[in-house]
Amino acid sequence: MTDAFETILATWPPEARAQFNEMRALILKAAAEADVGPIEESLKWREPAWRPKRAKQGTTLRLNWHANLPSTIALFVGCQTTLSATMKDIYPTDFIYESNRGLRLKLGEPLPEQAIDHLARLAFTYHRKS
Repeated sequence: MTDAFETILATWPPEARAQFNEMRALILKAAAEADVGPIEESLKWREPAWRPKRAKQGTTLRLNWHANLPSTIALFVGCQTTLSATMKDIYPTDFIYESNRGLRLKLGEPLPEQAIDHLARLAFTYHRKS
């Protein structure tokens, strides 16, 4: 079975692919620890994306590198959610925030692992009822 992201990642520079792999591992670990059930990995708008397969669990988390901003990689959340604002309140300097959906990181810098873990957990449990 081939990786769902193989074709897209082949177009990215090595540094972006390496950072993607680190971030993917953090996202999948957070999903497992958040007990949201299986995670679906897919391409949404030609961007790697993750979402719990179980209904009424969470929202999609996407990750992308783009040639227009080659020195960064970004996580994207749904614009209808409050995730970006929540993250900005808790982690004001860990990401470069773009409107209400983008959380950008500079390539080659240490990853804010705690912030990525927290974002993934918040996204994958976003629709759970308390």
